[in-house]
Amino acid sequence: MSEQHSRDKTHFGYKTVDSEDKEKLVANVFHSVAGRYDLMNDLMSMGIHRLWKRFTLELSAIRKGQKVLDIAGGTGDLAMKFAEIVGPEGKVVLADINDSMLKVGRDKLTDQGIIGNIDYVQANAECLPFADNTFDLVTISFGLRNVTDKDAAIRSMLRVLRPGGRLLILEFSKPRHDVISKVYDAYSFSALPMMGKLVTDDAESYRYLAESIRMHPDQDTLEGMMKDAGFVKTGYHNLTDGVVALHKGIKP
Repeated sequence: MSEQHSRDKTHFGYKTVDSEDKEKLVANVFHSVAGRYDLMNDLMSMGIHRLWKRFTLELSAIRKGQKVLDIAGGTGDLAMKFAEIVGPEGKVVLADINDSMLKVGRDKLTDQGIIGNIDYVQANAECLPFADNTFDLVTISFGLRNVTDKDAAIRSMLRVLRPGGRLLILEFSKPRHDVISKVYDAYSFSALPMMGKLVTDDAESYRYLAESIRMHPDQDTLEGMMKDAGFVKTGYHNLTDGVVALHKGIKP
């Protein structure tokens, strides 16, 4: 069985909902948090998310003139760096299913002077609106756990990659040690909703985000999903004891 309970049911945090309703429910979460998303990322991770993303950049091996798709790119942290690396001869596409997040990202990158080699596309990861064999690199950071049909999304990412192209999935995962796991659980389910209430006046969205992390496939399961989709040379790096994992795979 896939991550879905059945053809018509799936998880929204710890709740079971109709699959067709999840997209709207997730959209409401990110409409709510978009304006304070960067601030909350810094507060929630104590700034460590910047190190996780820096490691992703290093592992991408992206070069000048190449094409990058950053799915669920949100406020554009990775897309901005990729645009600087690929230069005017290259192209970066920042894609997000949520128009509020996409607008925040576009405004942020435009203010930073990132123009000319970046496009913004509202897109569903399960059915990406790009031609086969288009991109040298596809990344999705902290977005896969919100996708209803993760298997379909991974297959879609494989399709749009060029042969030899690389997929990087940066996502919250399962801590390796029990002590870290217990501390992490206590922090996620107590501190995060409280922080969300204080900063965004929205505790429920951050409670969902904590729950969605627990429902996401663990490291080995996600690697297996990538293999099943057709990726080769798969593997993952545990970051911060597995609180986050960076998965990698190559399109043959």
